[in-house]
Amino acid sequence: MKHHAGFTLLEVLVALTILAVALSAGFRAVSLATSGASDLRDRMLGEWVAQNRLAEHRALGEFLNPGHYEGDVQQGGRTFRWTEEVKPTPNALFRRIDVRVYEQGEESHALATMTGFLVAPLR
Repeated sequence: MKHHAGFTLLEVLVALTILAVALSAGFRAVSLATSGASDLRDRMLGEWVAQNRLAEHRALGEFLNPGHYEGDVQQGGRTFRWTEEVKPTPNALFRRIDVRVYEQGEESHALATMTGFLVAPLR
């Protein structure tokens, strides 16, 4: 009687099941990492938009009236929506400006929020 070395059908099925579970966990981890990198990129671009808004006001020497301002801007090949809330301060020579940046069409969650101050030009 000859004895052939090899795997039984049951052993092969168990090995394939273990391999399938391991591969699906690996794909899930890659998917989460890719999604996290995309979210991080969006937040970084949103912060750049907010920084640019504050820098633009300072560079132009603007002293905005208190109120609400909003607009759209292109950054990194994407369109973002920004809102600015300008508020008076106890010192009449300063204004507080709160900038919030959103993905266009998704204004329920801000990607970035920054606060700055505007200074009245000297006369």
